[in-house]
Amino acid sequence: MTAATFPHGTVLGYPRIGRRRELKRAVEAYWSGAIDAAELAARAADLRTATRERLAELGLGRTDSSIPETFSHYDQVLDAIVATGAVPPRFEHLRGAGGVDLDGAFTLARGDGVDAPLEMTKWFDTNYHYLVPEIAPETVFAARSDDLVAHVVEARAAGFVTRPVLVGPVSLLLLAKPADGAPAGFRPIDRLGDLLPVYARLLADLRAAGAEWVQLDEPALVSESLPDSRERALVAAAEAYDVLGAADDRPAIFVAAPYGELGDALAVLAASPAEAIGLDLVRGAVPDLLDPATEEALAAKTLVAGVVDGRNIWRGDLAAAFDRADALRSRSASVAVSTSTSLQHVPHDVDDETALDARLRSWLAFADQKVGQVAVLARGLAEGRAAISDELDAASRALADRAAAPGVREPAVRARVAALSSADFARVGYGARVEAQASLGLPELPTTTIGSFPQTSEIRRARAHLAGGELDDDGYRAAMRGEIERVIRLQEELGLDVLVHGEPERNDMVQYFAELLDGFAVTEHGWVQSYGSRCTRPSILWGDVSRPAPMTVEWSAYAQSLTEKPVKGMLTGPVTILAWSFVRDDQPLGDTATQVALALRDEVADLERAGIRVIQVDEPALRELLPLRRADQPAYLDWSVGAFRLATGGAAPDTQVHTHLCYSEFGAIIDAIRGLDADVTSIEAARSRMEVVDDLASSGFDHGIGPGVYDIHSPRVPSAEEVRSLLERAVAEIPATRLWVNPDCGLKTRGYDETVASLRHVVEAAREVRAALAG
Repeated sequence: MTAATFPHGTVLGYPRIGRRRELKRAVEAYWSGAIDAAELAARAADLRTATRERLAELGLGRTDSSIPETFSHYDQVLDAIVATGAVPPRFEHLRGAGGVDLDGAFTLARGDGVDAPLEMTKWFDTNYHYLVPEIAPETVFAARSDDLVAHVVEARAAGFVTRPVLVGPVSLLLLAKPADGAPAGFRPIDRLGDLLPVYARLLADLRAAGAEWVQLDEPALVSESLPDSRERALVAAAEAYDVLGAADDRPAIFVAAPYGELGDALAVLAASPAEAIGLDLVRGAVPDLLDPATEEALAAKTLVAGVVDGRNIWRGDLAAAFDRADALRSRSASVAVSTSTSLQHVPHDVDDETALDARLRSWLAFADQKVGQVAVLARGLAEGRAAISDELDAASRALADRAAAPGVREPAVRARVAALSSADFARVGYGARVEAQASLGLPELPTTTIGSFPQTSEIRRARAHLAGGELDDDGYRAAMRGEIERVIRLQEELGLDVLVHGEPERNDMVQYFAELLDGFAVTEHGWVQSYGSRCTRPSILWGDVSRPAPMTVEWSAYAQSLTEKPVKGMLTGPVTILAWSFVRDDQPLGDTATQVALALRDEVADLERAGIRVIQVDEPALRELLPLRRADQPAYLDWSVGAFRLATGGAAPDTQVHTHLCYSEFGAIIDAIRGLDADVTSIEAARSRMEVVDDLASSGFDHGIGPGVYDIHSPRVPSAEEVRSLLERAVAEIPATRLWVNPDCGLKTRGYDETVASLRHVVEAAREVRAALAG
């Protein structure tokens, strides 16, 4: 086949939730029955149309395949599961004559009254969550190209030639887990030979629909943290692209490899028939020296230089980005410019943020501005550096202004960091702490929740009225105190052992602290998809961090005054604050984490002075930021664990320090979790059906542990029997004296009816298992 010319500039993906979260609202309206399938389809089509028009307006071409088709109702991995028929055996009933339809896909994502949904975990080292495929030896793969084809045809009718995007076959299988009942030793990648004909059929259907290029995302090829060996991944990549590349009836293939450096996979892709290779040159580089065969093979490819950061929101050094792209022309005569990753990780448009400080705004680039940067750099490659000198100079001036701005470097903060000693990072031994904390008087298998309770419409209305001036500060505080009292009384009635205040005053577990710490800014419309219809608004950490005043003490102390039971003080840990913010890129992450940890250390001390005996410092993102390359992991684990220990190292022996981790594969960081030295660690386990207890047991983990027994990311209400079964599995592996009973995560996103019903079952199951152990 003769490949079409690859566009000079492109992006690997674009935010799909809508500039004002239109897709979130449409999908949730459909789930609630407020709109029907036809209306959902119409709103989704409008969003796709608006995206194509906006990308063309920003400088991408209408007919050169530079605009990617990355729309998804829920998740790109779920879309690949549906497109390939990779349905788990337990959901086989969802497969109709034409495969799994949209309602079936939503059931895979959210579960139903009987079946738990697919497991969710973090997409590489991002805060995006994907649905984990479950593959069995008997899984029947079958192509379902309807949606992929429909979007290409829809674009053609509007005058666009776009580029369909699909998770590649190697990444799909490397990210999958064996389905329940699969034989020992079976790995999903073993089914690659059966899956490739399905991908070939999808490519043929796309070609017939008018697609000239297809983008196959293979981020698994940059990771060394997946269960399968690196050697197996490379062999699979060679097989996959030899087979797909040999097909005549296909579009040209662009293999994108975001989130890191390809390393030894670069030679594999260079030797394949794929026409274009995407390189993340923000997180990685092309080695100066390659073997002659690889150099020769690369010279025949289009090299797509990912030099515009798709993960962060800084305007950055545009001149350096141009130089990195331009340097690739020594490797190939065909070089294009792109973002390093999909732009799904950043908000839509800086121009929407009129409330942000104008100086700060001048340093930023959201998705739309990054598309503009790609267009500028592509023009520079085509016409020469002089053609874009004004744009390069403007970006350099903004970078220099940012470096010199007040607040970026604070001498007092840096002096405090410099004065730290090893003693600041350690508490007394765990055994002595257990003895001191016995005075809390907790039963065996104590029950608790992770922190937040449902955010009702009344809570959100009070917050909006405060922001709009319709409610004064005293009225707002009274409303929050009323909700806290309701939550405390509810927990007492349910019979929970360690209570929380419910966090009604918090809009988000990171943004709340960002609004109270120096060195941060928050956005108004900076929404980013977290999973499905859930979105977050990451804060912007732009300068040195310090705490001007206590942040949580008032609310925790009030809650404790209402009950004799212990109430947890709730803080977000330093690593999670960094992971779920857009963080300054002008110093090492570890240095920034230390500054945040010192601010939290001050908060821990003030909570203790207020009489709070249990303090939870959440680190759900600890695994998320683990580097994909093994060589980089020890340094990360050193500073991330150190930041947590600095935040909690001043706590008294009789203060019980908890932490919480969720939605990641934890086996790789069990030693790091132990290194945190928290008295109790709660951890996601329900959706994966307690798989983590095997790792905990085999590792000799000897601190308190609360593997979750209630999956809060699904609307299902687990029965007491289901919870008891999970708890019994945990008790079989871990001594009951160290076990806690809790949900997987906070309850903020759930409704009260399902929350109360589920927590009743959690408490009932804990009492039954407690009684069985006593008997």
